[in-house]
Amino acid sequence: MNDGTAPRFGYTLMTEQSGPKQLVEYAGVAERAGFDFEVMSDHYFPWLDEQGHAAYAWSMLGAVSQVTERVELMTYVTCPIMRYHPAVVAQKAATVAVLSDGRFTLGLGAGENLNEHVVGAGWPPVNVRHEMLREAIQIISSLFDGGYVNFAGDHYRVDSAKLWDLPEQRVPIAVAVSGAQSISEFAPLVDHLVAVEPERELLEQWDAAVGGPSRKIGQLPVSWDPDRDIAVTRAHEQFRWFGGGWKVNAELPGTAGFAGASQFVRPDDVADSIPCGPDVDAIVESVRPFVEAGFTDVALVQVGDEGQCDFLSLAEKELLPALRAAYGH
Repeated sequence: MNDGTAPRFGYTLMTEQSGPKQLVEYAGVAERAGFDFEVMSDHYFPWLDEQGHAAYAWSMLGAVSQVTERVELMTYVTCPIMRYHPAVVAQKAATVAVLSDGRFTLGLGAGENLNEHVVGAGWPPVNVRHEMLREAIQIISSLFDGGYVNFAGDHYRVDSAKLWDLPEQRVPIAVAVSGAQSISEFAPLVDHLVAVEPERELLEQWDAAVGGPSRKIGQLPVSWDPDRDIAVTRAHEQFRWFGGGWKVNAELPGTAGFAGASQFVRPDDVADSIPCGPDVDAIVESVRPFVEAGFTDVALVQVGDEGQCDFLSLAEKELLPALRAAYGH
């Protein structure tokens, strides 16, 4: 279990399934609906062609910072190893933190071939990606400290870099982990954990490695709709890739690969793993494994662009009150 503090509930600004203007609108509506925080994916490609979007996360975060006042913001997650140089990621994160008056957390991960292949540098094996991520975190953290930074590593060089606009409070860093190796590698370097599977053992290993309080931020897709059949169809069309798992999803190079890998996934298979339909209680129960594993924060993903405002209205009136009643608020 977590430390006894009631979990916080977030809303996912899913850049792969909505256009940039729509996402900025949803961000404001989600804050007014009562969500505690908002996370944004940072992709160059959608997972599947049917999703149809992949606008630049950092431009949208700047806009979101101006249409919200209270919610914390976060990338879920940014890969700082190929498509972006880590020194530039640090600059972007510091700028969003200034714009949002310190409401921003930088979520980092080792990335997916889907997004990083676009720079034409190949796709390294996972051990190399972890080496790159470690160096990237070191660079970003040093820049967050202030002053000039020089760095010469196996994968990156930084020559006399300095962030001229830093927020009053240091930008927190969270990192996506999937097992003991990534925990031992990254826990000493960052503030918080990101994971998408409700694994109690993973969080216990994290707590042992960090030796202090930290947030554990999970994510859960749902497909709410008054019509269950529509909800299942939409979830299958846009989220059938979800069950592939990180080890597969990180390696596939494009939407055609995800379409091929998920071609035999049936609508019922998706409905078994994602709560679909009008039942608020089913969504509340789907959060329980995360809470019982010890997650402090759970971000919901409403699948599909159509119906987002209806979902946010439901969240304000029924879903968020039900979640807070069930889990300790």
